[in-house]
Formats: sequence, C-alpha cells, structure tokens
Amino acid sequence: MRIGYMRPYQDDLNYEAQKQMLTSFPCDTVNVEEHASAKRRTHLKHMMSNLNPGDTIVVAKLFAFADSTRHLVELLEVLDSQQAYIYSITENIDTSKSEGYSFSDIVKHLVEFQSDVISEKTKRGLFEAKQKGNVPGRPRKADENVEKAILMYQSKNYTLTEIKEQTGISKSTLYRYLEN
Repeated sequence: MRIGYMRPYQDDLNYEAQKQMLTSFPCDTVNVEEHASAKRRTHLKHMMSNLNPGDTIVVAKLFAFADSTRHLVELLEVLDSQQAYIYSITENIDTSKSEGYSFSDIVKHLVEFQSDVISEKTKRGLFEAKQKGNVPGRPRKADENVEKAILMYQSKNYTLTEIKEQTGISKSTLYRYLEN
C-alpha cells in the first residue's frame, strides 16, 4: 500500500507543492497534518504505528517526514522493524530498493558525523577561550566566602540554610569544597 504524507512547512504552508508532487505518484491514502509542530504530529504517529509489511510512505521531501536527522533515524528504524519503506520524491530516495549502501546506514553515519563536528567545534571554542584567558564554566565563589562557609559548617552551630544565606555558598558547592 502506498501512503502519502504531508505536513505544512515554511516553504509550503498550504501543501500546494506537496499535493502536486504526490499526485504524480499515486497513493492509496494520504495523511495530512494540520500544523507543523513536531510535538503534535498525531497523523505521523498513527500512520507509523499502523504500517503493514511492504507499505511505502510517500513524501514530497524528507523534511516533510522528519524534523531532524536524529528524528529521521528513529523513523527509519521504525520502518525497518515494520518491514515498510519510504519514498521521497524530491531526493529520489526509495528504501525498498536494496542495491548499494543502505540509506538508513548513510543517515546513521551522517548523525554520527554531525555529532562529531559539533563536539569538535565546542572543544576548539573552549580551547581558544582558555588561550585568551577566559575560564569556561560557572564563576568561582570568592575564597573568603568559601572559607567562612567551611568554618561555619565545621562548627556545627549553623544549618545549611543559614550558611547559604550568610555566605551565598549552596549545599552542593560547600560539599564539593569539603571533598577537596
């Protein structure tokens, strides 16, 4: 069974482009989301949970189907477990064809690559900030406040709430300094 799926997105809020593409690829049924919200895509959830082996979901473009590469990986895994397929008209991707490298594997590698790129950029940014003298993380508490909080704690005359009120040092920060 061919199942069309459409949802509004900024370049096609009225589904016109998607409708035009889906009519060139006849579907047995078409599911249409009323909104673009990723959290309220009820038609997608219902469609994915009611797939039969051999079903093919047809979309105008992958972005209509998934909101991110991670979301795409999750949906592809569901399709794979249901023995169903996706056909994206714009990208000319058809997961029912088995020749070459699996599209699911390619997307998984892209997600890993994307994570590596973000991680590397973050590390490079932190290194450059340290080189300029900036210290990443939360600012350290004043040493005199820390010493006062430790003395108050060790005297056992003050509660943790009183220590925090007088020094500005929270329970978790105080315990961290006490461990060191």
